[in-house]
Amino acid sequence: MLSSKIAINREEFVLLREYIQQECGIVVGDEKVYLIESRLARLVVETGSSSFKEFYLKAKSDITKKLRDKIVDAMTTNETLWFRDMKPWTIIKEILIPKFFDDLKSGRKQKITVWSAACSTGQEPYSLAMLLDEAMRKDPRINKNQFSILGTDISPSALYMAISGRYNTIAMSRGMLPGYKERYFIDQDGVSEIKPEIKEMVVYKQFNLQHDFAKIPSCDLIFCRNVAIYFSPEFKKELFKKIHAKLYSDGYFFIGSTESLIGYSTDYEQLEYQKGVYYKPKK
Repeated sequence: MLSSKIAINREEFVLLREYIQQECGIVVGDEKVYLIESRLARLVVETGSSSFKEFYLKAKSDITKKLRDKIVDAMTTNETLWFRDMKPWTIIKEILIPKFFDDLKSGRKQKITVWSAACSTGQEPYSLAMLLDEAMRKDPRINKNQFSILGTDISPSALYMAISGRYNTIAMSRGMLPGYKERYFIDQDGVSEIKPEIKEMVVYKQFNLQHDFAKIPSCDLIFCRNVAIYFSPEFKKELFKKIHAKLYSDGYFFIGSTESLIGYSTDYEQLEYQKGVYYKPKK
């Protein structure tokens, strides 16, 4: 346990807050002293640091960036569910998937490219893959090779879980639709592993949304849900601008149900369906 002698002080909080914002964009408010202390305390002990300032200096001087990755892991929430907030998934199932299938069958498009930004432990891209598989079972003219799904996250541990596709009972209970667990997962020793035919539909890569988007492909559909709320207003504006540049003119964009583009971007047209909201680039 940390002793009171190395509890975080104001100077250390400011140093670590600025470091965290610089490295992953997350803004930590003045009232969140305890958040940094509680989430990084274990790492302070593990690194043999005698104070949070010594820990900060070790992170700054670590050219391998391994300690940086551990700090990012600790500070990112990785809170996610299967089919999180059903309204976007209703839009995808009833509006977008039929459109994408029509585009492919008509030859207007050769492939549909999807990016799940800040995908955490993989529930979002795998949810999409399951919906696509379900639709393809009903239309054999469409196959998996016509879809490319990229999942990215800054957290190495979250990506490890996503790539493994293995989830415990608690994770499986959060948002899973009836019948999907039985159809798409293999249970073994209290763990559910997503079947290979779904797992292989998604490619995962580590990516920091603060970085240049040059390696991100142009997309027909982009998810960036429930992550921009942690960023500064300036970074939100920059992020939505960069995402807009990666959307095809007929592409679609989803943010979280509690998020809004108002005040951050005028590049998108808002669409609604069944009380759900989604966006497309303005023409």
